[in-house]
Amino acid sequence: MKKTAGMLAAALSVLILVGCGVTEEVDYASGEKTSPDMTAYFGSGTYIPDIETFMQIGWTSVPDISRDGHRIFFETGFTGVTQLYRLTDAGWPSQITMFPDGIDWYSLSYSADLAVVGASVGGSEQSQLHLVDTYTGRTRQLIDMPDIQFGSVIWNHDDKFIYFRSNMENKRDFKLYRMTLATGDYEKLVDTEGWNGWGGISLDGRKLVYYKATSNVNSDLYLYDVETGATDHLTPHEGDVSYGGVYFSADGSKLYITSNDNEQGLALRAVLDIATKEITFTDPDAQWEVESLGMTPDRTVMYWIINEDGYARLHLTEVETGRELPIPDLNGIIGGIAFSESSKMLLTFNSPTQTTDVWSWDWKTKKLDKLTHSVYAGIDPSIFTDPQLIKYKSFDGLEIPGFLYLPADYKGGPIPFVMDIHGGPEGQFRPYFNRHFQYLLLNGFGVFAPNVRGSDGYGKEYLAMDNYKNRLKSVKDMKAGADWLIESGYTEQGMIGVKGGSYGGYMTMAAITEYPGFFSAAINSVGIVNFVTFLENTSSYRRYLREAEYGPLTDKEFLKSISPIHKADLIETPLLVVHGENDPRVPVDEARQIIRAIERKGGVVEGLIYPDEGHGIGKLKNRLIFYRKMIEFFDEHLKKN
Repeated sequence: MKKTAGMLAAALSVLILVGCGVTEEVDYASGEKTSPDMTAYFGSGTYIPDIETFMQIGWTSVPDISRDGHRIFFETGFTGVTQLYRLTDAGWPSQITMFPDGIDWYSLSYSADLAVVGASVGGSEQSQLHLVDTYTGRTRQLIDMPDIQFGSVIWNHDDKFIYFRSNMENKRDFKLYRMTLATGDYEKLVDTEGWNGWGGISLDGRKLVYYKATSNVNSDLYLYDVETGATDHLTPHEGDVSYGGVYFSADGSKLYITSNDNEQGLALRAVLDIATKEITFTDPDAQWEVESLGMTPDRTVMYWIINEDGYARLHLTEVETGRELPIPDLNGIIGGIAFSESSKMLLTFNSPTQTTDVWSWDWKTKKLDKLTHSVYAGIDPSIFTDPQLIKYKSFDGLEIPGFLYLPADYKGGPIPFVMDIHGGPEGQFRPYFNRHFQYLLLNGFGVFAPNVRGSDGYGKEYLAMDNYKNRLKSVKDMKAGADWLIESGYTEQGMIGVKGGSYGGYMTMAAITEYPGFFSAAINSVGIVNFVTFLENTSSYRRYLREAEYGPLTDKEFLKSISPIHKADLIETPLLVVHGENDPRVPVDEARQIIRAIERKGGVVEGLIYPDEGHGIGKLKNRLIFYRKMIEFFDEHLKKN
C-alpha cells in the first residue's frame, strides 16, 4: 500500500484541476487570491523547496475544440509522460491515451469523435499512427513500422480519409500519402524527394497544399489537385525564403500565409492568389515577425501572433472588413489557438511567473475563462520573478538581445550566474515559464539568456549571420554577453557557468574550448561536439537540412575547425554531459566522444546517459534526476564558500 500511495501522490503533485463546481476558486497564479498567513504553521520566511518539487509543477498545452464548442481536448504530462485528455461535461480531465512513453502529437477529426495520434518509443521520434476514439480511448494502430517516421496528418472533411507523410521508402525522403481509415489501406499521392509535408486543405476537400523544405530557412508551397493528381509550384523564388500559415480562403481561390520574401526579411502576413501566384503582404510595414496564423472553420475570422522581442502578442480580425476584434488582456506567451464555429476560441498562456494553462476567449462577449489550473506543487507563484529584456554590443558592434533574470532580493554586487544558450540554431530564447530558472533565482543565482546572431524572430538577415563559415561569430556573441555581465557588476569570473541543449549544447562546448578556463562550470545536454560524425550519423532525412546550416561534409577541414572534440585538450571547465541513448538527431556517440576525451586528459567530467530517452529528457522520473544533478553541479562549482 505504501508504494501505491506514493505513486498516487507523485501523480497528484502535478495534477491539473479543471473547473469542478467548487464554490470558491483559489488561483494564486493569476493573482485572484493571496495565500493566507500560515506563519504559525510553517514559520516565517520564503518557502524554497528542492528542485524536484519545482520540476513537478504542472502544465497543459496543445488545446483543440469540437466545432460546436462543447468538447475540449489538450495534452498534459502529470502522469510523467505526455498524454491526450478530454474535458468531461462534469469539468474533469479524462485521460484518452495510455501510451507507455506518451504521445508525440495528435490531430483531431472534423467531428471530434476521432483523433490520429503519433506515438514513438524511448524518444526515437519514429512516430507511429494510431486511431483513437476520443470518447472511450479505444485505440487501433494504423501502421506498424517502428523504424519509420509518420506525421503531417490532415483530415478529409468527411473523416473517412487522412493525408500523411512518411519516409517509409528509403528512410530519407518524405513522400505524401492518403489513407482510408476503415481499412487502413494507403496510397502514395506525391512522389518527391526531400523534406515534405501537408500544409492545408480547401473547404471543399478538392485541393491541398504541401510544403517542401530545402533547408531550415528555405521552403516552397505546392498545390495538389485531389481529383487529377496534378501539382503546381505556387512560390517560385530566388534565395532563402520561408512560408508558413497556409489556409485556403472560403472559395478556395487564395491562400492566407506568412512569408519573409519582403524588404524587411520578416515573416509577415500575406495573401497568395492561386491563379496568378501573386503574393500581397497585408501589413507590409510591420516591424515584428508573425510566428503563426490561423482561421475559423468558415474562414471569416483570422488570428495571428506577433513575436515582439520574444513575447507573443495575439491579434484577431474579420477577414472581409479587416476590423480588429477584442483580444484577452494577457501579457506573456500566447499560443495554441483553436476555434469552434462560434466566437469561442481556445488558447494557451504562460509567462515567466505562470505555468502553461488552457484558456477560452469569446470575442463577442469578451468573456475570458481559465479552463485548466495546473498545480504548483505547494509553491506560491508570488515568489517568482520576471526577467528584464536587455541589449548589449558584441565584438563587432552588433546589438544582441537577451533576457536577464535577477533574484528578487538582489541588491547589487557579483552573484553566481548561469548563461543559458538556446538550441536550434534557428531557435530563440523566449520568456516562457521556466521551473529551474525560478529555482536558481530563489537560491541566489542569476540567469542570462542571450539571443545571439543566428537566432529566429529577428528577420532572415539576423538568422543567417552565423551560417557556415560564420559559426564562431555567434560564440563570440556569447562571450560578449558574459563580459557584459561582468562589466555591469552582476558577476565576476569564477562565478559564471554555461549550459545549453542540442545546438545550445554545442555552444556550451564551444564556449569552454574557445575560451578555456573562462567559465567555471558547463552542462552540455544532447549537444554536438564533432560536426563530421554528427552529420555522418544523424538521421538521413535531416542531414541535408543541417549541412545547409553548418557546412557540407565535403568541407571536413572547416567542420573539424569548429568542432570542440578537436580542442578537448584545452578544456579546463568542469563539465556535465547529458544525453539520450535513442537520440535520432544528435547521436549519443557525440556525448561519449567528449566524455572519453576529457577522461583521457584527467579533466573533470560527469555523464548522464539515459537508455529510454531521445533528443532531450522527456520523462518526469528522468528530469528529476537530471535537474537535481544540475543544481548540485552549479552549487559546487559556482558558489564561493
